Amino acid sequence: MKLLDLHIDGFGKFHNRDVSFSDGLNIIYGKNEAGKSTIHSFVRCMLFGLERGRGRASKNDTYSHYEPWDNKAVYGGRMRVEQEGFVYRIERNFQKNSKSLAIINETLGKQVEPSKAFLDQLLCGLSETTYANTISIGQLKSVTDSGMVSELRNFIANMNTTGNMSLNVTRATSHLRNRRKDFDRLLNPDAAKNYTALLGEIRSLEQDIAAPEYENLLLPYQNKRAEAQNQIAQKQEERGRLLQKIAAGRQALDAAQFTDEDSVAKYRDDTKNTYDFYQAAKSACQKKSRPVLAAMSLAWSLLLGAVAIAMAVQQYRHASAMARFLPSPQSGPGVAAALSQADYTLPLVILCGILSLLFAAVGALLIFAGKRGRKDLAYTGKLLQEVFSRHLGDGAITDNALEAFLGRMEEYIRLSQVMARSHASLDKQAKEIDALKEQVAAHDEAISRQQKSQWELEKKLDRLAQYKDQVEALKQVLEENDRIREEIAAIDLALDTMTELSSSIRGSFGLYLNKTASDMIGEITGGVYDSLSVDENLNLFMNTRTKLVPVGQISSGAMDQVYLALRLAAAKLVQSGHDQMPLIFDDSFVQYDDDRLRATLKWLSQSYSDQIILFTCHQREAQMMTANQIPYHMITI
Repeated sequence: MKLLDLHIDGFGKFHNRDVSFSDGLNIIYGKNEAGKSTIHSFVRCMLFGLERGRGRASKNDTYSHYEPWDNKAVYGGRMRVEQEGFVYRIERNFQKNSKSLAIINETLGKQVEPSKAFLDQLLCGLSETTYANTISIGQLKSVTDSGMVSELRNFIANMNTTGNMSLNVTRATSHLRNRRKDFDRLLNPDAAKNYTALLGEIRSLEQDIAAPEYENLLLPYQNKRAEAQNQIAQKQEERGRLLQKIAAGRQALDAAQFTDEDSVAKYRDDTKNTYDFYQAAKSACQKKSRPVLAAMSLAWSLLLGAVAIAMAVQQYRHASAMARFLPSPQSGPGVAAALSQADYTLPLVILCGILSLLFAAVGALLIFAGKRGRKDLAYTGKLLQEVFSRHLGDGAITDNALEAFLGRMEEYIRLSQVMARSHASLDKQAKEIDALKEQVAAHDEAISRQQKSQWELEKKLDRLAQYKDQVEALKQVLEENDRIREEIAAIDLALDTMTELSSSIRGSFGLYLNKTASDMIGEITGGVYDSLSVDENLNLFMNTRTKLVPVGQISSGAMDQVYLALRLAAAKLVQSGHDQMPLIFDDSFVQYDDDRLRATLKWLSQSYSDQIILFTCHQREAQMMTANQIPYHMITI
């Protein structure tokens, strides 16, 4: 497989960045902090994906380290590779919430299902661990990681089909047993019990939360309170307008010197009676018969008085004369007749006297009544003039004026009635406002209760959320326990398998890896060492003609070359049967002197015909390539 090009949508410091590669040797030059390691990591993540760590480890993991600087919403890109004559486009989105992988076969124009079998073929049989420990070589990272031991062991064990190879698994078995102990320590035995207890707490809290007392009625009560307050404001506004109306009506009544409807009615009736009395007095004063009757009454009184006096005088004279001539009571019938006549004359005198007095009284009354009538007419006229002038603006005393006055009084009566109704409305509104205020107070109390219950509900919800978070964490612990138990089971199976295979694969590690690495070591070290020995734990020994030298005793530059040869030998072994992946060097030759670097570059160009990508912060690699006429493709970032 070879890399054709890549496009970074967002990864670390890069945004919308394109890089193209060529066949053979590619030198990517950039100063320190230019982003070479970022591109190197991007290639690895595009091939094998990028997972975010959990818990505290996520703060410093690869995912967090390479999150885009400018726009964290765009995290990913695409890369084009060629494998066995087909061009594939790998598209990845690393965002944790929208992670995706798509592979398009551009040669056939269709999307490919990224199954494990297809990815194994596309990645030339390399796992991420194998990739990191063989063909991907970082700065000062020629030494392989411990994970490479199990990778190579598995590989060589899988190759063993003839039964004539063996592998010393003593250390490997010890390592697996130690790993099993490590996994035993990682198990959390209380997780299941805590998980069950938390589920019980959650069910209890959920039942509490579902109780009617925690039903959220805060908004309805607030709406009811607001509605009652609005009604109070409206009624108070109406009350204000009504008070203004009453004040205006009261001012009008006060100006007319009225207090209520009864005072208006009494004033109206009194005025009407005065008008009637005025009209009667006026009619009486206008009649001419009253003075005549008074004169006639007085004349009759005088006449009857004179008659009475005359009759009395005559009777007195007759009585005196008769008395002189009366001898005694026994004087005979003549005397009796005279006495009888005297008895009849006296009542007539009295009657005439009385009639005279009556006629005199009638005449006097008529005279007095005339004078009184003229006085009353003048007084009532003055009153009516004042009344009509004040209410009508005109003091004329007429029937029309009276009608106008009565109409005006009806207006005051209606005004008094309106004011009475307005006062009743005021009282009603006051009671309604008091009732609404009581409703507001009740709503305030209900809102206070609701706020308290909602506060308690929020506390329960917070506690529920905490419990659920703990449950989720325990789920992960339980899943981790399951995974650990699977790992333990796998280790047990591996131990059993290794015990069964130990007799047939013992020694095979050295046979394969030693031979391949030894073929390279002579050329890469310029003949200083001709071979090496590698045990199952990748412990190295250099072979000279006189002795076996542990690799720790050779120079650091030579050691780096030896480990490079070991990595390339391991890469060749694990990729057998597949196309070769590109070799990727990320400032891997910083500690090489010029001679070692020149020899290494020359050996690489001659021994590795597939694609090589070399990241460097120096220009001496390109200069050496040019000096030795080794073709290369230069990329500057």
